[in-house]
Amino acid sequence: MTKDELFERIKSILQNTFEIDPARVTKDAQLYADLDIDSIDAVDLIVQLKPLLGGKLQPEAFKSVRTVQDVVDVLHGLIREAA
Repeated sequence: MTKDELFERIKSILQNTFEIDPARVTKDAQLYADLDIDSIDAVDLIVQLKPLLGGKLQPEAFKSVRTVQDVVDVLHGLIREAA
């Protein structure tokens, strides 16, 4: 899966799970400041992302994530490691 495909998937999850307007979801958008994703929402997001990795997703991998692009980069790296 490419980074662009991951971005589109994350955008869809944010829209469907948290009712965030897709126009607000940019690669540079800050999860907390721009999209109002708090720590509980972040856990929900991780649960939604698990199927992309076959259910093997550790929350620790997301400790340094601040932007949507950070999420894309971490997921892309984890998918490459799993391959």
